[in-house]
Parts: sequence; C-alpha cells; structure tokens
Amino acid sequence: MREILTKRLYRHFKGNFYYVHDIATHTETGEELVVYQALYGDNGIFVRPLEMFIEEVELNREDNVTNQKYRFELYEK
Repeated sequence: MREILTKRLYRHFKGNFYYVHDIATHTETGEELVVYQALYGDNGIFVRPLEMFIEEVELNREDNVTNQKYRFELYEK
C-alpha cells in the first residue's frame, strides 16, 4: 500500500492542489480517512477514505490533465 505523508502538498489528477492535514480513524468502523484541504476556492476541508485517496486512475481519462497514475500524488517540485 502507498504511504500518504501528512502535512504535505498533493496534486489531484484533475490538476488542483490539496494539503493533507492528517489521517483519521472512523470511530465505528476503524476505516482510515484522509483529512485534506483544498488550496483553491473557499479552501474547504474534506475527508476521503484512504483507499479511495490512493487509488489508481486511468491515464487515458479525458479529465486526467496531469497524466498521473494515482488520484492524489505527492507534489515535490
């Protein structure tokens, strides 16, 4: 499984940037959730299941403007 680093910048395959605050645990199910914040618009804060955060996307998707392998990738430029 891919490791998600907290307190770091990630890019979504559609091109927007997000800051990953932390990994939380659902109190009822034990599911790990990524707590992250949009770095555009109203800077909303979101949670998404870790499994969904790290999933692969099709490289030939029309909306994959970054040609990323994964939905979110660590941004280190």
